[in-house]
Amino acid sequence: MLSKKIESALNEQVALEHESSQHYLAMASWAAINGYQGVSNFLYLQSDEERMHMLKLFHYINDRGGHALVPSGVKTPTSFKDVNQVFELVLKHEVKVSTSINLLVDACLKEKDYSTHNFLQWYVAEQIEEENTAREILDKLKLIGNDKGGMYLFDRDLSARQPGDRDNKGK
Repeated sequence: MLSKKIESALNEQVALEHESSQHYLAMASWAAINGYQGVSNFLYLQSDEERMHMLKLFHYINDRGGHALVPSGVKTPTSFKDVNQVFELVLKHEVKVSTSINLLVDACLKEKDYSTHNFLQWYVAEQIEEENTAREILDKLKLIGNDKGGMYLFDRDLSARQPGDRDNKGK
């Protein structure tokens, strides 16, 4: 059984994962209408992934006797300066999510909720990967600079990503 404090904190994380999904969705739409089909593909997949993170938490809350709450609407930006800004915002948001997960893990330890602590270890590892992916993309964008050919290849490479590709990394 979840304590009310942990249930509330998990529901806050549900809302943050929902926010992440919606932000990625808005970014994907912007990329699509600006000719960045690969970037759009990457961001649509990220949006789906964040929704799955939300649902995983949602089910956990209910399975542990809590009440998972559906997050309310999220206001998202609809326009971005360029692809660099999009991925700078991606990294900033992933750092925010990592901080939130770490605070949640800390709360579980203080409440001696070792089951939820154990459950959250998947999220801790996932956030390392999320931040690393965003940093790698930003590094590539720095290398590309203003080279339109480089941007074309970068976008093309991102279009090849399929659902679950990151899950199979290193296997």
